[in-house]
Amino acid sequence: MSPKIIMPKAPLPKRPSRQEAEKAIETLLRWAGDDPRREGLVDTPARVARAFEDWFSGYGQDPEEYLKRTFEEIEGYDDMVVLKDIRFESHCEHHLAPIIGRAHVGYLPTKRVVGISKLARVVEAYARRLQVQEKMNAQIANTINKVLKPKGVAVVIEAGHQCMTTRGVHKTGVTMVTSTMLGAFRSNDSTRKEFLTVIGNPTSREDR
Repeated sequence: MSPKIIMPKAPLPKRPSRQEAEKAIETLLRWAGDDPRREGLVDTPARVARAFEDWFSGYGQDPEEYLKRTFEEIEGYDDMVVLKDIRFESHCEHHLAPIIGRAHVGYLPTKRVVGISKLARVVEAYARRLQVQEKMNAQIANTINKVLKPKGVAVVIEAGHQCMTTRGVHKTGVTMVTSTMLGAFRSNDSTRKEFLTVIGNPTSREDR
């Protein structure tokens, strides 16, 4: 069998200018059937461009950097650390529709821990990109595992997808739940069950 040839990835296309982005938004407004010159829409291209800067600010953030400052004075603590109900807002990469939900993150430290706000920042950095929930789930878990090198990592995400509620099948009140379990959380049933008990049953909780 001939060896598999791996082609190098093509470089990313040049990022458009702010003016080009606003022009593209104006084109979409016209395509939708409205007049971008009318009073209510004249500033919309600029507003949408600014919103994109906020919604997709995660592309300018390095999630690994948030985890590099750790603390080793933990007096031998080696039980799980859990941060639950981290609210996030993301966007579906297929339709650009909002994904709104919560992430629950846990890890079993070895000799060091990280500030809890940094876990939330990792979630935020990945959420503020075009996403698929399963991919985002794995990205968060793999980043924590890579940088902290704990005995295990668990990440559960529950979210509502507006691409399902506002278009297509138009089904409201549906929550998608995904999970990534690494290390002890995958190999040890009791550890995994303890984590799930701490975060509660995601499918049975009402949105707060």
